[in-house]
Amino acid sequence: MTRGKGAHGPVPSAERKIGGKVRELRKEKGYTLLDVVRKTGFQKSLIEEIEAGEVVPPVATLLKLAKALGVGMASFLEEKIVTEKIAVNRKADRIRLQKRPHHRHEGEVDYVYESLEMKKPDKHMEPLLVEFLPMEVSNMVFMNHEGEEFIYLLEGTLEFRTDEQVEVLHPGDTIYFESDINHSFRSLEDGPAKALVVVSTR
Repeated sequence: MTRGKGAHGPVPSAERKIGGKVRELRKEKGYTLLDVVRKTGFQKSLIEEIEAGEVVPPVATLLKLAKALGVGMASFLEEKIVTEKIAVNRKADRIRLQKRPHHRHEGEVDYVYESLEMKKPDKHMEPLLVEFLPMEVSNMVFMNHEGEEFIYLLEGTLEFRTDEQVEVLHPGDTIYFESDINHSFRSLEDGPAKALVVVSTR
């Protein structure tokens, strides 16, 4: 998530870019903020803060916004959307999203993630590279959304929690679950646990 200056002024941060796309797509659909509130169940204040670039939204939030606006998650991340059957995404073009230091906000992302596919607007899967952070159980944020989720742990030790179940994953372990249950993750080591995550959107 880099900041800097382009040829025509400051380059917007990743969260401001996403917020601007959410606002642009909402207005293209002719939706008010209250329309999006009704479609997502989110608080109006959260949508306002996302559009203003004040919140780094987690994947589940972006998926719900994408469904409400009738677009794919790629529409929030990439300027050039492709309709070809093959889309190549270069490592250098990926956007890294993470919570800002010392910032805690309801609805704020509590892990680091990069979308591995940012060009196809209407795909059935969202592949992600995710770094889950170490934290106390009391600080874990539980989310749910439509679809299914597959996780392949690459590095570290990862704890998966639902309201009723706890599982610990080690490198090479996988987990597949229905995403409409409340779920959360945390690293059990001093550093992050890194995983390949695929979320189905249908």
